[in-house]
Amino acid sequence: MAALIYLIETLLSLCLIAVLLRLLLQWSRADFRNPLARSIIHLTNPIIVPLRRLLPSIGRLDTASCVAVAVFALLQVSVSWLLSGLGPPPALVWLQLAAFEILRTTLWTYFIAILTYALVSLIAPGTYSPAQGLLVALCEPVLRPFRRVIPPLGGIDWSPLWACIVIQMLLILLR
Repeated sequence: MAALIYLIETLLSLCLIAVLLRLLLQWSRADFRNPLARSIIHLTNPIIVPLRRLLPSIGRLDTASCVAVAVFALLQVSVSWLLSGLGPPPALVWLQLAAFEILRTTLWTYFIAILTYALVSLIAPGTYSPAQGLLVALCEPVLRPFRRVIPPLGGIDWSPLWACIVIQMLLILLR
């Protein structure tokens, strides 16, 4: 039974990450001609396209993607509660836990993306790959405020380190 619970929770987490990545890439105005961005779009289209017929975008806000993120977070929380034998969560607790799950998943996504971005820039500086293009689009809006405050020292950009420290601090505060 534990293996089944793990499998279901993992699949729901991956679905949440996929639709959240789509939303974050849209907000950061990533290049959707990038093969990795296209794969995220194709992976999430079966969910987003039908929702888009019901929920039109409001300016730059893709309401269909926002609703998909919320639905997967609510589903993940409720399935976790039900599979743990706790029964359905109370409505207010359910919404709070879903909001925390979205925030936690967003922070972890950025942490992993920034860490990967920093490692790739150290290992292969000056080269290009589709993954680097996607990481640049995703991480630069987060790293830009840190770069304004923290100058490069010795030719090394320390903003990813400080961004990761702040993200970890926020994750600790969420517990």
